[in-house]
Amino acid sequence: MSKGVFNVPIARNEAVKSYIKGSSEREELLSTYMEMYNSSVEIPLYVGGKEIFTDNKKDISPPHDHKHKIGKFNLADKSHIEMAIESALAAKENWSNLPWNHRVAIFLKAAELLAGPYRSKINAATMIAQSKNVYQAEIDAACELIDFFKFNAQYVTKLYSEQPESSEGIWNRLEHRPLEGFVFAITPFNFTSICANLCAAPALMGNVVIWKPAATQVYSAKIIMDLFKEAGLPDGVINMVPSNGAEIGEVVFKHRAFAGLHFTGSTNVFRNLWQTIGKNISNYRSYPRIVGETGGKDFIVAHKSANPKQVATGISRGAFEYQGQKCSAASRAYLPSNLWKEIKEQIVKDVNSFKMGSPENPSNFINAVISEKAFDSIANYIDFAKNEKDADVLVGGNYDKSKGYFIEPTIIITTNPNFKTMHEEIFGPVLTIYVYNEKNWLETLKIIDETSDYALTGAVFSTDRYAIDEATKALENAAGNFYINDKPTGAVVGQQPFGGSRGSGTNDKAGSVLNLLRWVSPRTIKETFNPANDYRYPFLEE
Repeated sequence: MSKGVFNVPIARNEAVKSYIKGSSEREELLSTYMEMYNSSVEIPLYVGGKEIFTDNKKDISPPHDHKHKIGKFNLADKSHIEMAIESALAAKENWSNLPWNHRVAIFLKAAELLAGPYRSKINAATMIAQSKNVYQAEIDAACELIDFFKFNAQYVTKLYSEQPESSEGIWNRLEHRPLEGFVFAITPFNFTSICANLCAAPALMGNVVIWKPAATQVYSAKIIMDLFKEAGLPDGVINMVPSNGAEIGEVVFKHRAFAGLHFTGSTNVFRNLWQTIGKNISNYRSYPRIVGETGGKDFIVAHKSANPKQVATGISRGAFEYQGQKCSAASRAYLPSNLWKEIKEQIVKDVNSFKMGSPENPSNFINAVISEKAFDSIANYIDFAKNEKDADVLVGGNYDKSKGYFIEPTIIITTNPNFKTMHEEIFGPVLTIYVYNEKNWLETLKIIDETSDYALTGAVFSTDRYAIDEATKALENAAGNFYINDKPTGAVVGQQPFGGSRGSGTNDKAGSVLNLLRWVSPRTIKETFNPANDYRYPFLEE
């Protein structure tokens, strides 16, 4: 047990480096990028601290140059999954019993390593295999992950320190036990920081983890495992097993020790996993914790009083940064008729100014979408809009996958507020705009609330405080993260805890103490110093 009450260093958000031309960080990152781009790596499974190589391997190629091979990764089969679970459970007792300050120290060290020697490595890996530009990689892979580690350390101390009241002769205590069993983390391609945090948050609370990263994110996942190792994370606490989803699920969800799912990915997959867990519920030692952040159909709505240039900038950044491959990216916009001409001119000008190409060139604002599957799906939506009578392509609309999976940022204009691209998640650089009669403000808010099954992020632009209040109330359940006069992306750890409800997930707010609470099982302890010696209460006397 710890022999003291410890305060961790006060968490402060990591400063985002600018990477301006001529800066040392820019030169270092681009040098690291080229070195890694021109090297070849084979990524193993990480099970119980051992690197395991299998007979089933897949190539790794940059989305912006899919004919170029940077290495390969190994895929796990059922036997490897079983081995990973055994290794995790073998490590669980020692890890769970390790004083909390030592667990915290590991992740604080990871934050410092990430801010220093690992910064260029993790950013370069994210740029190469996930096709993020310099700035987007810096925000995600370095800064947000550092913030997750530091703020989670602060949150856990806060969580442990909040204790119940005690009365005379009685001492009441509250402890937060790790879950009984292992946590299964399924992570996406688009945010390196989210992938690491989905593993690290449960581990910080004393749990052991089986981690299935997306095949398109395995390169940066390897850097994360290297980081954890150097930071001192014990063998078996986090086991990384890239694998076929059905194959790993067949083992994990039938195991009696399955204790929790930490998921970020598609809504349909999450719903299927929930159903699978429900079918196996009688097999588990306890009721599993199910935490998921899924899809979005995020909106921007402008009131007639809004500043047109600010709206246009919110659209350009909110819809097209990282090719719209953010669950928070603006995908639908509702613009008032009185401002439409001015906003239209600005957004067309903005989009036409975007440079597109490899992340190797920092001047490229737009890079490639993640895979051929994603490319084909997004292109189909664009083609659909081109062929419909109630929609037109305002700007963009072209695509080419001959060398990389490049899709022009595309804006669709529709006269139908229920048009297909207004309510289906596209997950790419496509925004659909509906121009409403400026007089129909309240009616438009109702349309926004009822159009989508998702409720992740949304933004309102207005200089009229009454209109802002109306939007905030009318859209209360339409977004878990709501923005006033800002784009609906860019949640910062410790400032805007992230998550949504409805079809967007369980809203357990990554980047806050609320998420950590899901990975513990509280126990209350009552100690009486002067126990009763007679069952008879005073009221029983005759």
